[in-house]
Amino acid sequence: MAKKILVVDDEQLIVKGLKFSLEQEGYEVDCVYDGIEAVEMAGKENYDLILLDVMLPGLTGYEVCQRIREDSDVPVIMLTAKSEDIDKIMGLEYGADDYITKPFNILEVKARIKAIFRRNSKKEATGKNSSVLEFGDMSIDKTKHVVKVKGEEINLTAKEFDLLEFLAKEPERVYSREELLEAVWDSDSPGDLRTVDVHVRRLREKIEKNPANPEYVHTKWGVGYFFKH
Repeated sequence: MAKKILVVDDEQLIVKGLKFSLEQEGYEVDCVYDGIEAVEMAGKENYDLILLDVMLPGLTGYEVCQRIREDSDVPVIMLTAKSEDIDKIMGLEYGADDYITKPFNILEVKARIKAIFRRNSKKEATGKNSSVLEFGDMSIDKTKHVVKVKGEEINLTAKEFDLLEFLAKEPERVYSREELLEAVWDSDSPGDLRTVDVHVRRLREKIEKNPANPEYVHTKWGVGYFFKH
C-alpha cells in the first residue's frame, strides 16, 4: 500500500511541485493550504508523514504541529522560509521531527522522507522480535511504541521515542551528541547538535518527575547523554 503524505503550504506553486514529485515516487498525496484545514485533515485521515509549512493562514505551522501532537505521533517535517536557529528550534519544541529551510531542493525533501520511512521500517521489522524494556517505574514497548511511567502512558513524538529507546538499549553507555544525531536522525538530517539538546529537554519534561534532577536520562558533562535505571 502506498504511503500517504499530507502537504500543507499556502504557496500553490510549491504545493503543486511537491505533489507532482512525490506522486512520481509512488506516494499518495493530499494537499491543503491553511492551518485550520490541516488540523482537520490530520484528524480525519491516517497519514504516514506530514510536510508542514511554518507560515500559514488560520493557524501557524507551529500551532498545527502542536495540535497534531495531542493525538498523533505521525512524523512531521517543517518547511520554513526562515533560516535563523530559533525558528528551527521552535519547530522541534512543538514536536516536529525534522525541518527543511526554503528554498529547498526537492531531492533533499525526498531523501528526508525516505530516511524517516526507512527508520520506521527497521523499527517494525525488529519490533516483531522485541519485547518490553522495563526499568523501575518505566516500561518501553518497542513493538507498540508505547512508553509508560508508573502505569501512565506518556505521549512522545516519534523522534522522542526513538531517542529514548536508543539510549535505553544500552543503559549507562554515554553517547555524544554527534553519535545520537547520526544514530537517531540519520546522516540525511541537518547536523545541528542543538537538535539533540532540544529533544532531550522535551523528553525529560515528559518522563521525569523532576526534569532538573533526572532519574532516567542523564548528562555526562562535556561528553553527552546516557540512560540510567
